[in-house]
Amino acid sequence: MKLIAGNSNQPLAEAISQCLEVPLTKATIRRFADNEIFVEINENVRGEDVFVIQSTSAPANDHLMELLVTIDALRRGSARRITAVLPYYGYARQDRKTGPRTPISAKLVANLVTTAGANRVLTLDLHAGQIQGFFDIPLDNLVAGGVFTKDIQDRIKDGNLMVVSPDVGGVVRARAIASRLNADLAIIDKRRERAGVSEVMNVIGDVNGRDCILIDDIVDSAGTLCNAAVALKARGATSVRAYVTHGVLSGGAVDRVAKSPLDELVTTDSIVATEAVRNAPNIRQLSIANLMADAIERISNERSVSSLFD
Repeated sequence: MKLIAGNSNQPLAEAISQCLEVPLTKATIRRFADNEIFVEINENVRGEDVFVIQSTSAPANDHLMELLVTIDALRRGSARRITAVLPYYGYARQDRKTGPRTPISAKLVANLVTTAGANRVLTLDLHAGQIQGFFDIPLDNLVAGGVFTKDIQDRIKDGNLMVVSPDVGGVVRARAIASRLNADLAIIDKRRERAGVSEVMNVIGDVNGRDCILIDDIVDSAGTLCNAAVALKARGATSVRAYVTHGVLSGGAVDRVAKSPLDELVTTDSIVATEAVRNAPNIRQLSIANLMADAIERISNERSVSSLFD
């Protein structure tokens, strides 16, 4: 097994390396003066089972191109199998046509990764399940539910829990966490007037006196979560925490979360934390290194990874 890390999330790659007790393969990834990306693998990979760890987070285009060029370099170096490990799959929100003459960019990225030479993909909490069908190669879509459930149980031992979906589209994800915790489920009914702006309209379920846990896959502007927290607190929630897999947190999102009624926002380290995130008083990251390492080891040893989806 060989592990190669792109530049998008070195801390996570190093943590996965430590879990597997496999050193990161030496590789040179740099840019020419005109910002063209150059990749050179500095170790022999002929006949090897290689895992390329790269989140396609901001700057998404740079990190995506790094991934593609690295895969191409490995293919031309005669690697036996190349697995693209994408803790965060960028462009996933563009999974369907939203209007005339608009792209399905999630499908385009799938085509690019496959054409570059990847033999399989390992990712975490895809924004939409149908993206798995965009690939003509095997894809394993892990879930962060087990990581979240353990943290919630460790930190809220005597709480009166209520799991909350911030929108109707996230009900399946929230219900899975509620089932793990043996908790009730509530739903936020919201209306989105335009892209990036959400307005909470109603709360379906009685949250009075409950410790509410918001569950989502991506937090970007954080407007939805902050509005949901306001609505839940207004309806008598004792506390409101949010557990979100991918902390994109662009623009003024961190400041918005800090000033919101959210008691805590918990994300995974699928996207490397910025300085603002590290310094935020109510934002915390959980490591997915063990989960990703376990999946990588199972794939390399040709063992089932289905138990990791539960």
